[in-house]
Amino acid sequence: MEDENHESSPTEGETENKEVEINDDDVEDADNDDGESSENDVNDGEELTEDADMLKVELDKMQVTEPKTKLQKKKSIEIFDPDLFPTSYKDNLPKELVILQYAESFRRQYVHLFRDRKPLLLSPVNECNVEKFVCTTIRPSQLPFKELYNWHGAAEFVADYLNFETLEPPFELPQQLISPATVLRRQKGNCFEYSTLLCSLLIGAGYDAYVVSGYANKDTCLADELRETCPLLRKKEEIKEQEKKKQIKKYTVKPPKDLRSKFELKMEVRKQDEIKAEADRKKAEEEQRLAELEKPPPDPLFGLRIHSWVLVLSGKREVPEHFFIEPFTGLSHPVNSGAYLGIESIWNHLNYWVCMQDCSDGVAKLSYDLGDCTLWEYIFPGLDKPQLLIPEAEEDLDNLDDDEEKEEEVENHLDMPPSWVEPLHISHQDFEMRCPKGEKTKLYKRAKLDKFAHYLRDDGLVSKLSIYNNKELTELIMLKEYFDHRIDKLSIRVHNYLTGMVTEHFHPGRPKQLKEHNYHANATEPENERTMIFYDEARHDGLVKREEKPLSMTEHFKGREDFLFYRHAEFGKKSKKLGPQDEISEPNPRPILKMIMKFHPNPEKPANADIRKVVFLVAEDKIQITYHTENRHIASSFREFIKPQNWEEKGAILAWSQDMHSTFQADPKSENVKQVELYQTLLLLLKIEESCRDAVRESEEEVKEILASRLKEEAKPQLEISVYDTERNEKAKKHRRDLEEKQKLERKRKQDMEIDYLAPFLAHIGDPEKITKNQAIKLKEDCLGDLKQRLIDKANLIQSRFEKETQELQKKQAWYQQNQVSMSKADEEDYLNYCSETMFRINILESRLNRHKEMAPHKYMALEQKLRNDPRLSEHF
Repeated sequence: MEDENHESSPTEGETENKEVEINDDDVEDADNDDGESSENDVNDGEELTEDADMLKVELDKMQVTEPKTKLQKKKSIEIFDPDLFPTSYKDNLPKELVILQYAESFRRQYVHLFRDRKPLLLSPVNECNVEKFVCTTIRPSQLPFKELYNWHGAAEFVADYLNFETLEPPFELPQQLISPATVLRRQKGNCFEYSTLLCSLLIGAGYDAYVVSGYANKDTCLADELRETCPLLRKKEEIKEQEKKKQIKKYTVKPPKDLRSKFELKMEVRKQDEIKAEADRKKAEEEQRLAELEKPPPDPLFGLRIHSWVLVLSGKREVPEHFFIEPFTGLSHPVNSGAYLGIESIWNHLNYWVCMQDCSDGVAKLSYDLGDCTLWEYIFPGLDKPQLLIPEAEEDLDNLDDDEEKEEEVENHLDMPPSWVEPLHISHQDFEMRCPKGEKTKLYKRAKLDKFAHYLRDDGLVSKLSIYNNKELTELIMLKEYFDHRIDKLSIRVHNYLTGMVTEHFHPGRPKQLKEHNYHANATEPENERTMIFYDEARHDGLVKREEKPLSMTEHFKGREDFLFYRHAEFGKKSKKLGPQDEISEPNPRPILKMIMKFHPNPEKPANADIRKVVFLVAEDKIQITYHTENRHIASSFREFIKPQNWEEKGAILAWSQDMHSTFQADPKSENVKQVELYQTLLLLLKIEESCRDAVRESEEEVKEILASRLKEEAKPQLEISVYDTERNEKAKKHRRDLEEKQKLERKRKQDMEIDYLAPFLAHIGDPEKITKNQAIKLKEDCLGDLKQRLIDKANLIQSRFEKETQELQKKQAWYQQNQVSMSKADEEDYLNYCSETMFRINILESRLNRHKEMAPHKYMALEQKLRNDPRLSEHF
């Protein structure tokens, strides 16, 4: 028995190598047997005691439920029609097969050496289910659009033009990588397809760009920007200008001595620092509190979510430093961004690199020196591999020959085959649409951005930014609208719902040269609070800014010849008119109570005679003048005039007295001004007041004109269309249709000119539907006979004209022989001219006759052949 048991029991080695198969039915039977045996044991035993019964009740309360596991669904490979793609999509060239084998060998060695690392994305299948190396999927291209020449324009285009798809499951690499050309046509793709398309455009534009395969947080992988600030709201980094140090001259006036207490100044600075530190502390606590509230919930797949983005290295295209581009958003990120958690590999159209660095702390400490093999392991040696930066050594002249020999010895490496992707192409119409169906909406932190294609909306709206006061995006506080191609040059409109103010910005070229208009949304009528800013360079009056309120108007000027830079007017309330409706509808301007004008100094006038400020107290009939201050004085001279009672009468002689003038002279030694000069100054001021009043009224009318035009423009907005845009330009379309119609008419006219040569002969025989043989022979003979007769008649006509010219020449020669002796020199010159002209005509007629004789038989034979080939006569010949 011992021997039998020893022989039947397997050894330890046999146990390890032997495969044991257990059926589910056997397991169930075993369980049933155990259950039955246990039940029998209980039934056969004694009845349960009270304690045992209580224990059974307690045990029955415990229930175990099987946990439900949520399985990640794998995204199936999308199937395309192979007939829609070229041969390069369906087959691999011999060099591509070699590359695939090389990559497979690299993959096996990588898996063997680094068993704990995730697999690499090397050879996914394409649209036709054919394996393609990822480097050959990049197709460097430069499309004919200037917006795509810079990285930010290309990134924004890719982010707007495509709709993103998530990876399923999010922790596995995709099995299929669609070509950039197909992605452009489908207008959708996953993160790897986004990055491949963007990298193709960036490399084509001259950037040193790479596709990155790595890991990112959940918000980045799902393009969730609800915790990010909208790019349009981010403050631009202010460039601090370095203050220029004042050059200390040798001979300068020393500044006055500071007599303030240094202790008090020190205590004041300490107090301000404490206040600032307290404010900074409260601000930091508030930011930390908000950050805790907005902190995303814990992600069970943190660090496992696979993502792809683009890396741009410095050097090419004057890029100062490395940076990342997120393809889903089109925004740049620094290489130490916390949104990216690790990098597995990067590649471009020439090579593939595997990251050998520690990514436990994210990507902040990674080095991007691709020439360092200890940091980046490459697949193909010698293909666009950056060299390590080594210190420059002094060249030895004796080793020049050795260096030349080394340069000749070039090692042969495996080179990358050309891209199998067809050339990238996008039509101008699709490029202008930018977004799928021309619209796209993005959600940000307390903001929503709507983008529209150009010319999609009748009002020219291209983007709309809505800013909210809460995370739920329900309390709208500000609306920013961006326009383009507007005839009224409107570019931006901002509506602040908290203050009720609306600000409009305009491009140059608008009538009245309006640049910015700020007004209240509920008070769009004239004579309300508003601010207008103008392009002063394009206005003849140099107006820069106009501020209007219900009872005042202030204008600022720049670059005027009269040195005016400020004009202010104050109004009174309108008087109510009582009377017929026609009289009430007449204009009723606000009465002017006060006007102020300010001037820059005139270098050609002395400061004591150069007016700085003029105040017209219209209600008090006074005029006040303030002159510029001289350098040696601290006060300015001042004059005040009282208007005469009859100053409003035209052509009246104004009365003058010394009581109508008062003055203050900053220089007591200055000479007194004569009464005549004061009187002339008063007359000049009255003219200035009248011109100022007219200018104020013109400004009021200009405001009304601008508001009226804005109402019409908003009621029916119109868009500018380029003359080169033949699809939208109706005038160009009409012109093209007219040209096509003219060409059709010209072709029809030429066809009508080709008259049927048999028509007159068919008319003689009644134009029968079917021609008999005898009729065909007669038609042929008649047609050829008619042509023969016309050719003979034409020859006879040319010959008769030749004979006529010859006879006239002979008569003229006979006349010359008779009168040669008595002819004057003028008559002899007329004779010679006549003979020359006649001989010219005779030679022309002779050449025409000879040519006619040569061409007549050929014309006769051509017509005969044409008659034989005519479908109406050919069956009889």
